[in-house]
Amino acid sequence: MTAERTPPLRRAVSYTARLANQPRVLLAVKTSLAAVLAWYLAPLIPFTEDQYSYYAPLGALVTMHPTIARSARVGGQVLMGLALGIGVSLCGIAALHLGVPGGVVLGIVIGVGVLLGGLRWLGAGGDWVALAALFVLLAAGGDPEGFSISYLGTTAFGVLVGIAVNLLIVPPLYLRRASERLSALRDTVTDVLTDVADAVARDEIDAERMTRALQTLDETGAAVAGDVDEAEESARANPRRRRHQHVREQNARRMPALERTAFLTRDLIDLLIELHATDDGTLASAVRDELAEAIRRAADLVAAPVGDARAPERLRAADDALGAYQRALGDPRPGHRADVATGAAVELCLRRIIDVSRPFV
Repeated sequence: MTAERTPPLRRAVSYTARLANQPRVLLAVKTSLAAVLAWYLAPLIPFTEDQYSYYAPLGALVTMHPTIARSARVGGQVLMGLALGIGVSLCGIAALHLGVPGGVVLGIVIGVGVLLGGLRWLGAGGDWVALAALFVLLAAGGDPEGFSISYLGTTAFGVLVGIAVNLLIVPPLYLRRASERLSALRDTVTDVLTDVADAVARDEIDAERMTRALQTLDETGAAVAGDVDEAEESARANPRRRRHQHVREQNARRMPALERTAFLTRDLIDLLIELHATDDGTLASAVRDELAEAIRRAADLVAAPVGDARAPERLRAADDALGAYQRALGDPRPGHRADVATGAAVELCLRRIIDVSRPFV
């Protein structure tokens, strides 16, 4: 029996989707395409000389970045840096015509170019000021004006080609990837809280292990924050963003909530480590089971995916467990009265973790 053949259009769409999920491969393909287009189209640019067409692929190369917004920003900054460097070099060429020694002019041009490259508003273009100034000074020959126009014009054309290719051919959008990374941060916070609950239940709070867990949490949080920022940048000026607006809004809500939860988790662990190291153990022994259950229920609430049907049940369980812990803190029986200040601080951390998760229920 012959297998049914996949229609060409469906195969093309499937291939494009797989390519879009490989950002570096996609960037390499688009950069190559932009450079080739810029090379072949550069001779059509008016007021420039064909012999300098090789600057067009350079413009496409420097402007091609994973997001459209960054491509446009870096491309504009590079062009400003080139224009500024060309201006410095033309002043140096004028000084040569006035009889200033070449070595002196070269030193001044490079020095001024490096100084101007430090202007913060130039951004990525700052590195190009001194480079452009040196290049025009040494390579312009007897036609510095024509060379400068061709240099800047063809490079600017390459920048435009690069931005156009990045915009029109599978414009990168990393919102779903950022959503997955946020889920990874949620899972890391949940694992840390669950480990803390188990440690409290066993009365085995290992400060070194807890510190390592906090370090892992910090590293994951920093990496995820970078991914979310890149995803937000990828949505700017991106025609695909409208179809994924709900993911973008959800990410914008989840990131600060998870950052807050991670911060409160660090506070909770610091309190428990301090208590275990300096206190006589009254809090842990008096309300150990209730505290462990409250932390475990809070972790279960944090672990709930957005829109989870069981989230209201998890919220009630977390509130009930925290209420049981609060009642245990105030138990007047001998041996059950824990340190009020420390117990209240721990309770406050758990209450805030629950409140941060509440809007997602």
